[in-house]
Amino acid sequence: MHPAGFEKSKRRPGLVTNTNVLYRARPCDCHAMKKAAAMALGLYRVCLVVVTAIINHPLLFPRENATVPENEEEIIRQMQAHQEKLQLEQLRLEEEVARLAAEKEAEKEALERIAEEGQQQNESRAAWDLWSTLCMILFLVIEVWRQDHQDAPSPECLGADEDELPGLEGAPLRGLTLPNKATLDHFYERCIRGAPADASRTREFVEGFVDDLLEALRSLCSRDTDMEVEDFIGVDSMYENWQVNKPLLCDLFVPFMPPEPYRFHPELWCSSRSVPLDRQGYGQIKVVRADEDTLGCICGKTKLGEDMLCLLHGKNNVVRPGSEAEDPLCVGDSPYLDTMRVLKWFQTALTRAWHRINHKYEFDLAFGQLDTPGSLKIRFRSGKFMPFNLIPVIQYDDSDLYLVSHLTREPCGGTPPSSTDWLLSFAVYERHFLRMTSKALPDGACHLSCLQIASFLLSKQSRLTGPSRLSNYHLKTALLHLLLARRPAAWKAEQLDARLHELLCFLEKSLLEKKLHHFFIGNCKVPEAMGLPEAVRRAEPLNLFRPFVLQRSLYRKTLDSFYEMLKNAPALISEYSLHIPSDHGSLPSKAVIL
Repeated sequence: MHPAGFEKSKRRPGLVTNTNVLYRARPCDCHAMKKAAAMALGLYRVCLVVVTAIINHPLLFPRENATVPENEEEIIRQMQAHQEKLQLEQLRLEEEVARLAAEKEAEKEALERIAEEGQQQNESRAAWDLWSTLCMILFLVIEVWRQDHQDAPSPECLGADEDELPGLEGAPLRGLTLPNKATLDHFYERCIRGAPADASRTREFVEGFVDDLLEALRSLCSRDTDMEVEDFIGVDSMYENWQVNKPLLCDLFVPFMPPEPYRFHPELWCSSRSVPLDRQGYGQIKVVRADEDTLGCICGKTKLGEDMLCLLHGKNNVVRPGSEAEDPLCVGDSPYLDTMRVLKWFQTALTRAWHRINHKYEFDLAFGQLDTPGSLKIRFRSGKFMPFNLIPVIQYDDSDLYLVSHLTREPCGGTPPSSTDWLLSFAVYERHFLRMTSKALPDGACHLSCLQIASFLLSKQSRLTGPSRLSNYHLKTALLHLLLARRPAAWKAEQLDARLHELLCFLEKSLLEKKLHHFFIGNCKVPEAMGLPEAVRRAEPLNLFRPFVLQRSLYRKTLDSFYEMLKNAPALISEYSLHIPSDHGSLPSKAVIL
C-alpha cells in the first residue's frame, strides 16, 4: 500500500476504513488503477517528448529559420568589405610612413648639405676677408705713396683709368665734340668779351667812391679806441680780367688793425696735423697786448743782465706770455676775434661814414645782403645799380695771405664754422700768379678765355637747374693747376678749343676722383718767388672736394649738374653765337638781388 494512502488513512479514519474495506472487498480494481496511472504517466512523458520535439523541430517555423543563412552572408560580406577597408587603410598608412621616412631622409640630407655649404661659405668668407684686408692695405700704401710722390696733375683725360660710377657709363665728355675754334671765337666775341673801357670805368668809379667812403670812416673813428682801417685791395675776377656775369662786380679787401696797445696774432690751422678735416683752410686770430707779447721781444726768451733794460717793456713790466686782451670784438671771455662782432662793427661804421658824405652824391647806397654786410650796391636815379663788395680782412704777418671775416660759404656737409673761425684767402696770391704766368705766355693766350667760357656755361646751368657745389673758384683752381703743368706754348690762341676741352676734362677727372687739391696749400711746385708763408708750403694738401666724400646726395647733384652742363654746352654755344638774349646784359646776378 502507498505510504501516502497510509498517511491519509490516519488523517481520515473513516475513509481509510472504507478504503480498506473497499480494497479488501475489490483487490483487482486497485491493481488496474495502478496500471492505468502508470500508463497515463508514460503517455504523458511520451507526449511531452513529442511536443518538445515538435517545438524544437526546424521545419515547424520555416520563415523565421530561413533568415539565418541570409544574415550570415551579409555579415560575411560586411566583414569582407571591412577587411578590404582595413587593408586599404593599412596600405595608406604604410605609404604615409614611407613618405614621412623619405621626407625625414631628405630633410636630413638638406641639413647636411646646408651645413656643408655653410662651412664652405665660412671658408670662402674668411678667404675673402683676408683678400679684402690685403687689398685695403695695398690701396692705402699706394694712396700714401701717391700723395707723397705724385707729380703735377696730368691734364690729359685718362678715361680708361677712371673709376666708373653706377649710372655714368658713356660719360658725355668722352664723346663730347665742342664747336670749332671759329665758332668759339665768334661766341666769345659776341657773348663774353666785354669792352675793356667799361670794366676800366667801373673800377675807376667804384675805387674813387670807396676811397671817399673809407676816408670818412677814418675821420669818424678814434685812433685810441677804434679799429684802424687801411687802403683797399682789389681781388678776384674783376681785377684778373675774366669777369663774365653782368653787371660788373668789384671785390675789395679792406684790411684793419686794432688800436694801441693791442695787436692781432693770427694762428693758421692748415699747418697743424691735429686739425679736423673740416677746419683745414681756416684760422683764428688772437688779440694780445703789444706790451705783453713776447713773440717778437728777446727779453721773453733770455735772461737779461742787471745793467740791461728792455726798451719795449721796461724794467717794472712783468712779462706774461699768452696774456690776452679783453677786447669788445672778442667773443665772451675768449681772446679770439669774433667774426660776427667784426661784421656788425664794420656795417655800423660804413653806415655812419655814408651818412657823412651822402650829400655829395646823387645816388643812394644800400646793403645788398644781410648775411654779408660788406655787400653794397649803388642805386642811381635812372634805376640802374652798381654792386660791389667791401670785405674786412686781417693780414697774416707781412705776406699777401689774408684771413677773411666772411665769404659766400658753400655747403660743406660738416659742422658749421665757429664764429672765431676765419677763412684763409689767397686771392692776392692768385692775382699775382696769373700776372706772373701771363708774362711767360704767348700774345693773346687763351687761358683766361677758357676760364670765361667755362664760367659762362656754369652760370647758365645754375640758372637752369639751381646752384650746385661746383663754383667758379673750382674752375679757377683747375686752370691754375693746368697753367703750372702745361708749357707756355700750349696756350696759344689757336688752341682755344683744345684747352677748353682739357679744362673740362680735368674738372671731370677731379669730380670722379672726388679730389681737387688747393693750389697753394701744401703745393711744393708753386714757385718760391710767390713768397708764400712757410707754414702754408709745408702744410698737408687741402682737398676742396672733400665734402663730396661726406655727402653722397650733394655729390650726385653736383655731378648730374656738371654732366647736364656738358650736354647743353654745344647747343648753348651755337644758340648764343647766333643771337644774344635781350636780358643778357641787364639781368643782375642772384648775389645782388634783394
